[in-house]
Amino acid sequence: MHCPLHGAGTDPARLVGRTIRRIVASWHVCEGERSEAPLDVWLIDSEGDSTRISTGSDRCLIVESAAPHEPYDMGEWGRIDVGEDLGDHALLPHVGANVAGVAEFAAPGAGRARLELSFDDGARVRADCWHGDLRLTRAR
Repeated sequence: MHCPLHGAGTDPARLVGRTIRRIVASWHVCEGERSEAPLDVWLIDSEGDSTRISTGSDRCLIVESAAPHEPYDMGEWGRIDVGEDLGDHALLPHVGANVAGVAEFAAPGAGRARLELSFDDGARVRADCWHGDLRLTRAR
């Protein structure tokens, strides 16, 4: 999938057949309140590769090969926390699971709009951009 602003990114099909070993996420924290959803999620797989899932400024879904970044302070706008144990989201129960399939969906002229990961146990997780934010949900 090719986004006009962010390019094609990484083919998420490379995750098929790999086990998710770790999941790292980043969260915006301001005045002691953490964002409802992570800003970024990194899937570290059994091959040692790191796949970042995030949203772009044009509301596309970014999927790229990238290592997690360090936490940082944004002064009066809060901070970005990064780590493995920072909160709950739909991908967390799949640490240790094998990725069985990947499906991508595009929006005309905007690139990737949604990504669905399916696991060996039949569970599926959907990643999409909801009003500019990364949304991770269990797919039905």
